[in-house]
Amino acid sequence: MSETVECQYFYKTKWGHHDEWVALFLKNHWPILRAQMAEGRYTSVRMATPRFHGDGLAGWDVMVSIVYKNWSSIAEHADPSLVARLYPDQATFRAEEARRFEILEAHWDVVLEEQPLP
Repeated sequence: MSETVECQYFYKTKWGHHDEWVALFLKNHWPILRAQMAEGRYTSVRMATPRFHGDGLAGWDVMVSIVYKNWSSIAEHADPSLVARLYPDQATFRAEEARRFEILEAHWDVVLEEQPLP
């Protein structure tokens, strides 16, 4: 199957930790996603945040959208050698990634299935 698959990744950070979470994401996770996009696993990666505070019912404050090239690429994981190449100081990388998840209240993934309209 060669149909692309879009997945939305939602993150709710603990109060007061939004900027720290985004900084850690951009430092440690974005380069991995960018490298995998360059390798062809993804066709696009986007990040969005709500523009206004709103009423809080959205339940998330960061959304990352990844369009995978096909269903088989969604099951793949980042090649450990890629992560080792990008982050030679694995102890720091693991500690910062642990911190990124420590300051989350919630995280969930939503795989979207496009529905054709008549």
